[in-house]
Amino acid sequence: MPPLPAAVPLSWYLTLSAFLFTLGVAGFLFRRNIITVFMSIELMLNAVNLTFVAFSYKLQQVDGHIFSFFVMVVAAAEAAVGLAIILTVFKNRQTLEIDELDSLKN
Repeated sequence: MPPLPAAVPLSWYLTLSAFLFTLGVAGFLFRRNIITVFMSIELMLNAVNLTFVAFSYKLQQVDGHIFSFFVMVVAAAEAAVGLAIILTVFKNRQTLEIDELDSLKN
């Protein structure tokens, strides 16, 4: 197998992934809107996917791509269920602020 061409170093991908994951965690912890929290979770999943693919490319194995595919499948299912829950909450409460949704009772 021929050597890989000179490309972007692995550390740059990992740094970008860590930065994206940190932004996702910050959004999850500090924002009060359900939509923003939901997008932050998706950002964290994409950061993990970037790490899987970067290591998969560096190690020349397909395992990271397969894990990334499964994470995308789970994220798609989570998006469908999460958006349905968000729509139901908004329909019943007329708000998407987390602080106002402290109880499951009406």
